Parts: sequence; structure tokens; C-alpha cells
Amino acid sequence: MSLGLPAKPAIDTTPVLLEGERVRLEPLTLDHLPELAEVAFEPTIWRWMSVWVTNDEELELFVAKALADARAGSAVVWVTRSKSDGKVAGATRLYDISQQHRTMELGFTWLHPNYHRTGVNVEAKYLQLGHAFQGMNAARVAFKTHHENMRSQRAIAALGAKPEGTFRNHMIMPDGSVRHSVWYSIIREEWPVVKASLEARLARHR
Repeated sequence: MSLGLPAKPAIDTTPVLLEGERVRLEPLTLDHLPELAEVAFEPTIWRWMSVWVTNDEELELFVAKALADARAGSAVVWVTRSKSDGKVAGATRLYDISQQHRTMELGFTWLHPNYHRTGVNVEAKYLQLGHAFQGMNAARVAFKTHHENMRSQRAIAALGAKPEGTFRNHMIMPDGSVRHSVWYSIIREEWPVVKASLEARLARHR
């Protein structure tokens, strides 16, 4: 029985190219596998991740799962291409997308260490958040990270995300250790201020 409530417009999870001055976010395809394999096997990339990729087979499984989630409409997945050298630097995604609540997470982000502190990650986050709030009309974008990954916690906070607390014993890592997940979020009402702050930060990088 209809309650007479207006239908919410669906969140559009169609793959989309996002491009800035430093980075090009390309919708992930199987064609990206050879380029991803050139940068994905640096062990430090996966230290704090819930999934570890150490060889071609694991990379193929990682990409296949990401593409399956994208086809199901629960994720939008990109490879991160640095425009300074034209090379794939890593990958990132919006995932766990809820049509009902208009929420999602931004994560599964990894970059080869060569691209740390280059502005690539900040601009990628700016582009993804803009797409989430302006293109997908998200109400909330969440981030979570390993409780020992202080570098990630500082980086998420620097984006303007607010801390929300810790899920204790949240995951068992591939090496059998227990991970507590530290959560942050940005909500729709905060996006204009966060957007302006990120634009100022990117301008300083120039």
C-alpha cells in the first residue's frame, strides 16, 4: 500500500570518469590489470588493509570482486592515474552504497609510495567526494581505518571528516591479528565547508 510519500531518486552508480589537474580517476576495467600489476605488489601498500594483494592471482581476485560490486550497484570503482607521468598509481572506490539511506563509504584506497605527498590522493578524494555529494546526492560518506594506522587517521581528519568512534574487534586481518576500525564521516551539510577547505589545500599544492 502506498503511503503517498515521494519516491527518492535512485543513487546513480554508473561508472564515471573524474579528472582534475593532477589525477585522472578512470572507471576500473580488466584492461587495467597489467598497469595495476606494475604498482600493486609493494608490501607497504597492504599493511593496514583488510585484504592483502601479493601476486597476480590475488590482484585478479581483488579486481574481479570490485567489478562484481560495481555491477551490483553497491560500488563505484576507479583506478588512480597520475597526470604528471601518465601512470596508474593505485585504485580507490565508493562502496557499501545504500540506496535507502543515501550513504556510502570511501575507501579501499591504495597508492604506490612513489605518489605519496604529491597531491594525488588529496585531489582524488576531492573528486570522489564531489561526485558523491553533488553527483550522487549522498547524505553521508564514511571512512574507516585500522586503529594502528595513524597516518591514515591523520589524513582522513585533514580532509575535514569528523571522528565517530571505534568498532572494537571489527575485523580479523589476513595475518590473524585483530583490527579495531576507527570511523569518520562527512555529511551533506558539511560538504560546502569541506569542499572549500580542500580547494584551498589543492591551491597551496600548486
